Amino acid sequence: MQFHFKFQDTPLVLNKKYLSQNQDTLQISLLKLYITNIEIQFEDQSVFQQPNSVHLLDIEDLSSLRLPLSKNENKSIAKVSFQIGIDSTTSTSGALSGDLDPTKGMYWAWQSGYINMKIEGTSASCKTRKNQFQFHIGGYKQPFYAMRKVVVAPHHNNLDIAIDVAAFFSELQLATTNAVMIPGKQSITLADTSVKMFRVE
Repeated sequence: MQFHFKFQDTPLVLNKKYLSQNQDTLQISLLKLYITNIEIQFEDQSVFQQPNSVHLLDIEDLSSLRLPLSKNENKSIAKVSFQIGIDSTTSTSGALSGDLDPTKGMYWAWQSGYINMKIEGTSASCKTRKNQFQFHIGGYKQPFYAMRKVVVAPHHNNLDIAIDVAAFFSELQLATTNAVMIPGKQSITLADTSVKMFRVE
């Protein structure tokens, strides 16, 4: 499975200026998110569930965007599903290793758990220090459970998936919403929006 960060139909480049649907000029300086619980359903109704399925995608690490599934079936794929974020059990199981290592910068604390998605950058629309925006989306406790499921239907078993960051900013006015750093209502709203970022190439 190969992921591609994009802004609309063009590859996303760090620190390049883009124009959002709401006419905000913005530059992305950091982008990371967790993809977990990958599941492939075939046309014959059989299902492949990837074991230990936790992956941290980082735009600065191209190798992180290519996920080996360790299974090659000569069967047609009906749909692929995965979660954006880390579930409550993992969030409360203590400091872990690999992509879950807190040194990756995606762990708040035991009380708040993991950051499911982190997007940072700058925009002239932000009346903040150095015009910065920071969105750290997460939360594993109700009513602010921020993990979200994505389902896509691939074409001809093609598992190239675009992550369109423009979709995330299409429902944001950066002049008024430019910092979401803790679980809460805003985080939930942005978690809902994040599902719209994914499409099959």
